[in-house]
Amino acid sequence: MTDALKRLSDEGVAIWLDDLSRKRITSGNLAELLDQSHVVGVTTNPAIFQKAISGGEGYEQQLTELATRKVTVDEAIRMITTADVRDAADILRPVFDATDGQDGRVSIEVDPRLAHDTAATIAEAKQLAWLVDRPNTLIKIPATKAGLPAITEVIGKGISVNVTLIFSLERYREVMDAYLAGLEKAKAAGLDLSKIHSVASFFVSRVDSEIDKRLDSVGTDEAKALKGKAALANARLAYEAFEQVFAGERWEALDKAQANKQRPLWASTGVKDPAYKDTMYVVDLVAPGTVNTMPEATLEATADHGVISGDTVRATYDQSREELAAVAKLGISYDDVVQLLEDEGVEKFEASWNDLLKSTEAELQRLAPAED
Repeated sequence: MTDALKRLSDEGVAIWLDDLSRKRITSGNLAELLDQSHVVGVTTNPAIFQKAISGGEGYEQQLTELATRKVTVDEAIRMITTADVRDAADILRPVFDATDGQDGRVSIEVDPRLAHDTAATIAEAKQLAWLVDRPNTLIKIPATKAGLPAITEVIGKGISVNVTLIFSLERYREVMDAYLAGLEKAKAAGLDLSKIHSVASFFVSRVDSEIDKRLDSVGTDEAKALKGKAALANARLAYEAFEQVFAGERWEALDKAQANKQRPLWASTGVKDPAYKDTMYVVDLVAPGTVNTMPEATLEATADHGVISGDTVRATYDQSREELAAVAKLGISYDDVVQLLEDEGVEKFEASWNDLLKSTEAELQRLAPAED
């Protein structure tokens, strides 16, 4: 079952699971995925936690204790989510040690309501790192304009970061620049750069969802022929940008100080359109030094029938440019699409967080001890 996953790992793609719940931790499922499915990391987001905690299994005792202590709903969510991340990090610790800190990582996101507040994002990232208190944690910071200086500041303090919600090539270059600036700050402060890690989460499937919708509106045969191509083209050109930035003079100075490259991470790799093969955002994005974080269904599909045929990125740059140019020629604005997706991404995570607040508050009220 896992030959394709092994081949993917052998090609230099780190397989991370885009899901976490207490049941997955306590049942042994997470440990099993590490052992049998070549999974070497875990990512979470507000939507994942909302689904896990609202599902309820495994959370009742902690919720009862939190209700008895009369904590606020915000504090309750922080205690619950950081407990899950801490326990997952402990399960992944052997991978972290075996890979010199590159993998074996668990990501936890700053409160999405802070996405446009630099100072609050920095404070929240520091608080989360302190609360989880595991060296194999990545703090997720969104790649909004306000998030960029926060990335620099947090990396500069030696905290490892997963930059999330990247859709555009221009913003991705700004993210890499923010990371390098953070490493330079850390170096100036005398920190050990070899201990600082980062991934840049470049979102894939949502790009096709939005551009395909616009291609359908154009309606011509030429437009329909371009469906399902923009997301891969966009991600592949992101890898080209990665290769360029981490081969430049600025990087060389940091490389000599034992800094780690910020790996591209392919996020949102579950296929949304049933007309497409369910492994396309895995098998068509194979390149060394990348991470692919997959929902469990995509992981299982790849294990079952994914065909890994070596590097499917580095020979495609010219073709990718042509495909994005063909989309633009039809009057579809790349800049408009990626800005819309960033805005929607922040809004969706905020909505999931608000749903989580409401459902957790209801549980705290239900479990609160009766007043004397």
